[in-house]
Amino acid sequence: MSAPDPIIRIADLPDRVGQTVTLSGWVTHLRSSGKIAFIVMRDGTGVLQCVVAKKEVPETAWEAFATLTLETSLQVTGVVRADARQAGGVELGLSDLAVIGPSALDYPIQPKEHGIDFLLDHRHFWLRTPRQVAIMRIRNEIEQAIHDFFYERGFLRVDTPILTAAIGERAGLFSTEYFDEGNAYLAQTGQLYGEAAAAAFGKIYTFGPTFRAEKSKTRRHLTEFWMIEPEVAFNDTHANMRLQEDFVAFLVRRAVERRRAELLELGRDVAKLEAAQTPFPRVDYGDAVKTLQAKGSAIQWGDDLGAEDEALLVEDYATPIFVCNYPKEAKAFYMKENPDDPRTVLCDDMLAPEGYGEIIGGSQREDDHDKLLARIREEGLPEDAYSWYLDLRKYGTFVHAGFGLGLERTVAWICGSPHIRECIPFPRMMHRLRP
Repeated sequence: MSAPDPIIRIADLPDRVGQTVTLSGWVTHLRSSGKIAFIVMRDGTGVLQCVVAKKEVPETAWEAFATLTLETSLQVTGVVRADARQAGGVELGLSDLAVIGPSALDYPIQPKEHGIDFLLDHRHFWLRTPRQVAIMRIRNEIEQAIHDFFYERGFLRVDTPILTAAIGERAGLFSTEYFDEGNAYLAQTGQLYGEAAAAAFGKIYTFGPTFRAEKSKTRRHLTEFWMIEPEVAFNDTHANMRLQEDFVAFLVRRAVERRRAELLELGRDVAKLEAAQTPFPRVDYGDAVKTLQAKGSAIQWGDDLGAEDEALLVEDYATPIFVCNYPKEAKAFYMKENPDDPRTVLCDDMLAPEGYGEIIGGSQREDDHDKLLARIREEGLPEDAYSWYLDLRKYGTFVHAGFGLGLERTVAWICGSPHIRECIPFPRMMHRLRP
């Protein structure tokens, strides 16, 4: 049996000028002028103008054109012609067309302004629009770059549980009954399991969905989002920050190099991304508080930074910055006490420029069994749920550090998107569970 003919996509056409091809897609625009008509179609790999001359197509094809509506799926056959004015530098002179699936006249997303709630209600269609396609292509490039970065550096990917008895953060839990085992929680982080894996493999990363039941309605919050969490044995807080800045610079460079067209489609100022050169500035939390107070913030030592504080801090920087050594009370129980100031922990937040806020939270982990147990008790956490985690400090404890990068926040910054909800295919927020 002979192999089936390969499916031809719009992206393939610049290499097929002069050839007759058949391809399929969906209608995005239509216009006609007497005996000449034009179809703009997309197929997920690009857009293509098709020219329909009445005298050059069968009567059935001309009649089929008259039935086309926005988002009709169709199959077209024609000769690929070079045309520098068109997207991709080609157009198709049709010799035939056929409707695959008609589209009703009341297609919801029309070429006009729509409210955000309407667009989110119709997210399954909103995804088809050029802006959303550009964002998702950039997201895909960043995801691939994440895997490439860690693979090239010898990291092992580890998939950690989504249902867990042990939690990583103080609040924001989704819980469910788990057979006879009591409550299970949707994972807020894969970090605790990543620490166990780092003791086995040296350096690992996790990449998966995480869940936070926080009643936040800001442009930077989702209840379900994706996080990348490396963990490295024998890295201290300084090595941890070097890994973070190399990682983020790699992702930005990859997006600029391979998705420049999509960034320009979004109107992104690429020069601002190109400015993200390492090393990134380090700012001690205490110095950050003083700077913010001088800028008019009401923050006091001991407070966590709010979104407005983060935006004020990055005003004077073109690159991301680190804010280091937060007060112990403002951070999670697993962070290593700072030997130079026991009021603080060895941690950092990476803040993106242009007011996009925190994209990474990282820390050196507490490797002393008794200190970690004391923190678990201070937080009122169930010791039995963390017995295995404490075991890591009993049997060959080791200095180690890691971080979590929020994928959607990073995509929002790189794309210049005003809201994180654009940066995931189907966003989940406080009042958004559909579609």
